[in-house]
Amino acid sequence: MKQMNTNNVMLHTLVRIVTFVVFAFSIYLFFAGHNDPGGGFIGGLMTAAAFVLLYLAFDMKSLKKALSFNFDLLLGGGLLVAGLTGVASMLFGFPFLTQFFEYVQIPFVGEVELTTALAFDLGVYLVVVGAALTIILTIAEDDN
Repeated sequence: MKQMNTNNVMLHTLVRIVTFVVFAFSIYLFFAGHNDPGGGFIGGLMTAAAFVLLYLAFDMKSLKKALSFNFDLLLGGGLLVAGLTGVASMLFGFPFLTQFFEYVQIPFVGEVELTTALAFDLGVYLVVVGAALTIILTIAEDDN
């Protein structure tokens, strides 16, 4: 089958803008997750969706060169972060995954809540991004 070489300037420009919006929203969901709906899982899915959108709009080979992440390591690192978050509370004599929080005053920002749930959510976020993109890219590479 003959492949057409087309110029998709509008598609590429729109995908760049939409990807930025989706990624920014995923970061918001990640940080809002321990107090409001959201968190590491849905934030990770939104980040994976932003990457998939980039992979669909651009050439897979050139995008892999530009975004040379090893998503398997991302998955393993996320598991490690989530697991260590749970074990850390045990080191202080509390049950596994006990949540701690503290309010900190930051100049020009105000009072901010720091919580261990955020570290656990980071682990979940990394696992979801790593797993989703590993699965999707493996399927996509099998197609070629």
